[in-house]
Amino acid sequence: MSRREKFWETVPLAKMTEEEWEALCDGCGKCCLNKIEDADTGEVFLTRVACRLLDDHSCQCGQYAIRKRLVPECIQLTPENIADHAYWMPTTCAYRLLWQGRPLPGWHPLLTGDPESTHAAGVSVRGRTVPEFEVDEEDWEDHIIEEPD
Repeated sequence: MSRREKFWETVPLAKMTEEEWEALCDGCGKCCLNKIEDADTGEVFLTRVACRLLDDHSCQCGQYAIRKRLVPECIQLTPENIADHAYWMPTTCAYRLLWQGRPLPGWHPLLTGDPESTHAAGVSVRGRTVPEFEVDEEDWEDHIIEEPD
């Protein structure tokens, strides 16, 4: 099945095909970084501590098709649950931006036609992560980073 031209500008998230939904991902890898949420303020802090399945070079999940089986706490973002999860998604995330009624950033691969444009723009986590098995959860706060944007 082919994607509709500029579907992200005209098709509501809930009406996108699975292929269109998946194509929204810019490949930054930021959603696969572990986060810390302040229980009092709800503020979400990004760490450089990556899910054990994240490939630090490609910024893709190494086991995407079976990720929920390997990492049960992994959240599969859908049009139905985005309202519950958008707050912790990266600020540059296409899913979050479109849900907020905002446009895609100029470097997004759907606009450039180049999957490397996210990395070239410096907004991915390529080469910036540490695997979660190397850092105890109580030490995650030592790895808080500013979101690359």
